[in-house]
Amino acid sequence: MTVRYTEQPERPLAPVGEAAFHQWVFPDGTLWTQFFRQGAGYLLRFPELADFEVSADGCTVQGFPAPGVPSPTVEHLYLNQVMPLALSRQGKLVLHGSAVDIGGQGVAFLGESGRGKSTLAASFATEGTRFLTDDGLLLEWVDDRCMILPSHPSIRLWEDSQDALVSERTAMAPAVSFTSKSRFLAGPGIAFCDEARPLRRLFFLGECEVETPAIEPLRPAEALIELVKHSFLLDIEARDMLARHFDDLSRLAALPIYYRLDYPRSYAALPAVREAVIRHVLEQKESIEHELV
Repeated sequence: MTVRYTEQPERPLAPVGEAAFHQWVFPDGTLWTQFFRQGAGYLLRFPELADFEVSADGCTVQGFPAPGVPSPTVEHLYLNQVMPLALSRQGKLVLHGSAVDIGGQGVAFLGESGRGKSTLAASFATEGTRFLTDDGLLLEWVDDRCMILPSHPSIRLWEDSQDALVSERTAMAPAVSFTSKSRFLAGPGIAFCDEARPLRRLFFLGECEVETPAIEPLRPAEALIELVKHSFLLDIEARDMLARHFDDLSRLAALPIYYRLDYPRSYAALPAVREAVIRHVLEQKESIEHELV
């Protein structure tokens, strides 16, 4: 990663003189994040939790906890929310998604919150298939290949997923104050890939209203709409960054790698889901290798 992060001493979240130019709100109406301009840079505020000052180029971030907010909570916010946004300001392409390494191929999962991105990554990783990222999917073009870069070696899970998938001996990061999700660290029980892998499959997760795993291809236009929906973008008003972002997404959408993945919302079904995904990826790899012979 190319962001320099420093956590500063706690300070009150004082009123900001100007209106936020953007904000994130949960479906129930709860305000989650406010985006302000601050000089040449940005202030990202998580009400009652922390402020983050981000430089104009996205290369430097300072975190300021609200009074009484513990350091692990601030670090959690930085890793999962602020760092991907800072990277987007550097011109990097970051999506809301998880990814795993299957036979040297990067396989990504994108979907709405609650669709199972982290659960799928954990399901693979606890069975020995290494994961690349839990939530911030960082992509980079190397010549003509789009590569997935590994992120922080940890996975966040709700209690029901951790009970179903994770051993009690798995190392955990300190608890945070605003969510009941736990962060599990990579190690013997959760396999992690620390090397970049070429993106070979991207599955958009469906509504899980099926009885068996189902995989259907998506057209480039459909894929582009989904990619836009799942992008991290710090400044939605910066025209130069928006133009570059959409150029990157259009180039990405032209790849023949997009599929809709539906599967039963059941932990008992996860072995069948893994089998279907692995078979789909490896069959494509064999087909490509055969064409090259």
